[in-house]
Amino acid sequence: MSDGSDPSDPYARLSYRRLIAWPARIEREAPFLREVLANAPSRRLLDLGCGTGEHARFLSEEGFEVTGVDASEAQLTQAREAGPGPEFVKGDLAELDAAVTGPFGGAISLGNGLPHLHEKEMASFLGHLARLLLPGAPVLFQLLNYDRILDQGVTSLPLNVRDDGGERVVFLRLMEPRPDGTVLFNPTSLRWRPGAEPPVEVVAAKNVLLKGWRRVELEAALDGTGFRVETVFGGMKGESWEAGTSSDTVVLARR
Repeated sequence: MSDGSDPSDPYARLSYRRLIAWPARIEREAPFLREVLANAPSRRLLDLGCGTGEHARFLSEEGFEVTGVDASEAQLTQAREAGPGPEFVKGDLAELDAAVTGPFGGAISLGNGLPHLHEKEMASFLGHLARLLLPGAPVLFQLLNYDRILDQGVTSLPLNVRDDGGERVVFLRLMEPRPDGTVLFNPTSLRWRPGAEPPVEVVAAKNVLLKGWRRVELEAALDGTGFRVETVFGGMKGESWEAGTSSDTVVLARR
């Protein structure tokens, strides 16, 4: 029996609101976000690849006028269900100016959304973004450290287990790094009920082909589309970036 989800949406049955400990994550990242956005030339912000909208909602509570953009209608539905605050718009990031109207004073893309854009789509996205932003606008991009993933052949991220209404939800993030710099990503959620039969059931599992953006590639893409890269961090607490050990690549650039 169909559940009514869109078969073309790889995240239609994944609830990131349930799978991630959002209050703890927002508390951990809040000081860094406040510092990065403190001097934005406008309070209008873009949250690109916003998912279920937790970062957008936090920034809205901080006094910003936030527009969240995502290609997954299922994720946007969950974002809107959380109540009033940010505006949430469905849109293809490679055609960003068809989804929103500028100018904006800054933009964020957090949580590994950018690897869904391959080379041609990334160039289009950054070109549209540059035209939508005011001069001096900060842009903060967070993605996994694909230098480490590709060089070390990393095949999984840490397991995430959450209690949810008397049962446990397990979030697996499996990946297959490939020689051409792409990564086959398999986001998988499981229902875990110890003592039941079966004790583990697959709720959702998808194949998503990502572009494993190395630091040098991302910096070159930004430099070629009107952005100035200021700093590259290894995480959302402002850690220094190390190719072989950092979990993330976090790029702060300006229009």
